[in-house]
Amino acid sequence: MLDHSVVLPSQPRVVSEDAVKGIYEIDGLYIGYGHTLGNSLRRIILSSIPGWAVTSVKIDGVPHEFSTIDGVKEDIITLLLNLKRVRFVAEGNEMQTFTCTVKGPKKVTAGDLNVPGQVRILNPEQYIAEITSKTNLEMEITLEKGLGYVPKEVHQRGKVDIGTIALDASFTPIRRANYEVENMRVGDKTDYNRLRIVIETDGTLTPREALESSIDTMIRQLKAVVGFKEDEPEEEVIVSKKEKEVVAEEDTDTDVLKTRIESLEELSSRTVNLLLSANIRTVGGLVRKKGEDLLDIEGLGDKSVQEVRRALGNFGLTLKQ
Repeated sequence: MLDHSVVLPSQPRVVSEDAVKGIYEIDGLYIGYGHTLGNSLRRIILSSIPGWAVTSVKIDGVPHEFSTIDGVKEDIITLLLNLKRVRFVAEGNEMQTFTCTVKGPKKVTAGDLNVPGQVRILNPEQYIAEITSKTNLEMEITLEKGLGYVPKEVHQRGKVDIGTIALDASFTPIRRANYEVENMRVGDKTDYNRLRIVIETDGTLTPREALESSIDTMIRQLKAVVGFKEDEPEEEVIVSKKEKEVVAEEDTDTDVLKTRIESLEELSSRTVNLLLSANIRTVGGLVRKKGEDLLDIEGLGDKSVQEVRRALGNFGLTLKQ
């Protein structure tokens, strides 16, 4: 009789693969594990792989997105939709700001954007607008890194300068992710699972990188709970003696430690999303971390750590020393 305890699945096998689409198979999964693993990986691929997106645009002479520009064929909404189709990759994690200054008549494409050296445009032929007269089109564009889909109301948090148009941001570099499960023979059993995963990206990363990243994310999440260690509920935050010393001795308010990080106005939506993905949900969770602990979180950089320090400073708190 087959010993299920020693049967392990195979490593992913490439069925077909190119720069943007890949099909991979994992054989020998125990009965029912195909759907268990496939659904988990699909959810991680769609929600937890970071990417770059335009989050705001400032156009000279345009007060809001419902405007038009004399001499430009497209209205502002159409122009912004075309701009959101431009795919970017950049080094590091910091927000990037760049301009586009074009004089007509001319068809404006992504290749006309004046991006800095650390930013690369993958589809420079992407059409943005057409200037039909000797009109100048001047734009200032903000590019940020993040996870998933973030509405403009969330990532801007009301801090928008006059004339700046905030955009809903779809950070995910994944266009499609699906899986199929079929039965296969292992030993004398014919109901083991073969998992087939289909991944299509926007070209900012390869399908293989997306799959490897999702597997790594799942492993790290599971390692965090190995041992069945029970943490104290967030509603009953226990403050250590060292942490209490951080709070002013005359006014130690442990309720502050229960404050959700989503309510901290000093934190950008990207920083909040990355902290939540690392299971840091409260001020109490932040003060337990050192600066280098936060830098170990994928996607968090020095700028984000400074945001955290400023947010904690408002409560008289600091990161763990």
